[in-house]
Amino acid sequence: MIRYSTTALALVLAVSAAACSAGGASLAPASVEVAQTADDFRLVDQNRDSWRLRYFTDAPAIVLVSHVLGDSVSTASAKAVADLQTAYADKGVEFVMINSSPGVTREQVAEEARTKGYENVRVLVDEQQLVGEGLGVTRGGEAFVVNPKTWSVVYHGPLDDRFIENGSKTAKVQPVRDALEALTTGGEVEFASYEAGGGAIDFPARGEDHAAISYVNDVAPILIDKCASCHTDGGIAPFAMTSYEIVKGFSPMIRETIRTDRMPPFFADSHTGNWKHDASLSGDQIKTLVHWIEAGAPRGEGEDPLPDAVKPAPEWPLGKPDLVLTLPKFDVPAAGVVDYQYPAVANPLTQTRWLRASTIIPGSRTTVHHVLSGYMKDMPKGGAPAIQTAWRGSMGSYTPGAEAQVLPENSGVELPAGGAIGFQMHYTTSGKAEADATRIGLYFYDKPPEFIKRSTVIADASFALEPGKADQREIAYMTVPHDMQLYTVYPHAHYRGVQASLEAYYPDGSRELILDLPRYDFNWQRDYDFVEPKTIPAGTRMVARFTYDNSKRNLANPDPTKRVTWGDQTFEEMFYMRMNYRWLEETRENQVGEKYDAEMMKSLMKGMLDDDLDGKVSPAESLKMANVMKAFGGALPSAVSDEDQSGGAGGVN
Repeated sequence: MIRYSTTALALVLAVSAAACSAGGASLAPASVEVAQTADDFRLVDQNRDSWRLRYFTDAPAIVLVSHVLGDSVSTASAKAVADLQTAYADKGVEFVMINSSPGVTREQVAEEARTKGYENVRVLVDEQQLVGEGLGVTRGGEAFVVNPKTWSVVYHGPLDDRFIENGSKTAKVQPVRDALEALTTGGEVEFASYEAGGGAIDFPARGEDHAAISYVNDVAPILIDKCASCHTDGGIAPFAMTSYEIVKGFSPMIRETIRTDRMPPFFADSHTGNWKHDASLSGDQIKTLVHWIEAGAPRGEGEDPLPDAVKPAPEWPLGKPDLVLTLPKFDVPAAGVVDYQYPAVANPLTQTRWLRASTIIPGSRTTVHHVLSGYMKDMPKGGAPAIQTAWRGSMGSYTPGAEAQVLPENSGVELPAGGAIGFQMHYTTSGKAEADATRIGLYFYDKPPEFIKRSTVIADASFALEPGKADQREIAYMTVPHDMQLYTVYPHAHYRGVQASLEAYYPDGSRELILDLPRYDFNWQRDYDFVEPKTIPAGTRMVARFTYDNSKRNLANPDPTKRVTWGDQTFEEMFYMRMNYRWLEETRENQVGEKYDAEMMKSLMKGMLDDDLDGKVSPAESLKMANVMKAFGGALPSAVSDEDQSGGAGGVN
């Protein structure tokens, strides 16, 4: 057990005032209550990377350091963190700084880190101040050494070493290094807490009476608006928020899932884009719920709004469909790998209709991983599979957490009379044999729309994920040949995918981040629909990025010892960014989309291989072609996308 000597502490206390007046850190005992344990959290850093505390469970120690912009102590601490990262790199110690100052942006932090020379230090932005509040932060430069075996805070105080002179004697006080040496060698550390002398941080909510937050007026309306559509009888969530008592019982879980950004399951970064059906919580809503729960989730006065407001989930969220089709029953075995199934259902329509929306309802939610669909001119004969090369327009798709798909106003997909609708069914076994009979509900326009909704996919089958690698970043792009209006972005990877983004590189040299998911979650996949469609000019390069975690720390990873390439099954991997759009020149009466889609597809192969975005494929980059050929058996480039070349059939594997 590490203890600091009485002599050393006496020397420290004797010079604490001098250290403060000189702008240094004080080792006087801390006057503000410091957390004894570090609660789990997830924050995003200045580089838009997501960081979760519990991810580092296997680390011997974690060091969290508070940060203030323009503060000399914070800057010195950042440089000390950089040195410590190097010193303890081979011992697995994790270091991160946290900026809890109100109103600070990631861009401001990134600029200061770059100009002051600590750009390799990860600085998380604690926008709602909940992490800083919980730890007991008051100033910049406060270090918290955490023992991940118990999640206890074993030291709080200045980060840097201190040399204290007393006459002819000099005492060296290095509490952080002492704590790390003990933790990395299996020792113990007795808790100690001291003040740091960095810039003060204002925590306005720290002095508020959170018990005064009204459940009836403040909390319940948030739950009704953001949570109840899933947390209801018949909904996808594991419990229904139909009363205060239920919410109170689950309140610790609610707090934890909010702090770790797992709920609500809408992961587009709030600083990029405006989205339809945005289920994310605002900063004020996050603080209201967390502070109310931390105050004990008091009931307060007034009638509980939940019983009347939270209704059972409707069978069809958009109302009764114009046409419902039921797929052939399929028996899913209890175990093993199930090959993709390609059933088809005859189209009973006797006249052409234009699709405006669709909903797919799995017969077995536990085994249906995804569903794709597309119109086919002819019904496959003799039970032949409804392969996607014959599809001519998407009738909708389903993935975990998906909602009904509503096409943009006055934009549709043509469904001619007769023929069939083909499906791609991906089943995953659950340990229990189940039967599936999925249904699809179609909604049509009363009169044909003016525009045609099309789709394409920026895909990359050239990657190979290295065994055990935690942060492998892949990139691919597609070049837009004509002006388009972008409706929807849909990112898709498998269990190793942890981050996704789409960025527009415009012809004038400017760039715009279109969609940013600092955290991608395979269990909650969805379309991200713009409130206002985004115009993309001809010549724009649409650049997609995915980050993969093939390490053992990724608890969803099927096997961190495997080298992983593109594959259909979830234990394999994908790089898939679908875009739904319309060509600005195209109308229903002037259909030029097939030609334009074919032009755009020609850029796909280069976009897979050109990792440095220089517009060329170098000899080294061309070596990745072997992975593409392996993935698709030489059927390039159209088979790379789960879209036909008309762009009509949207999909995901």
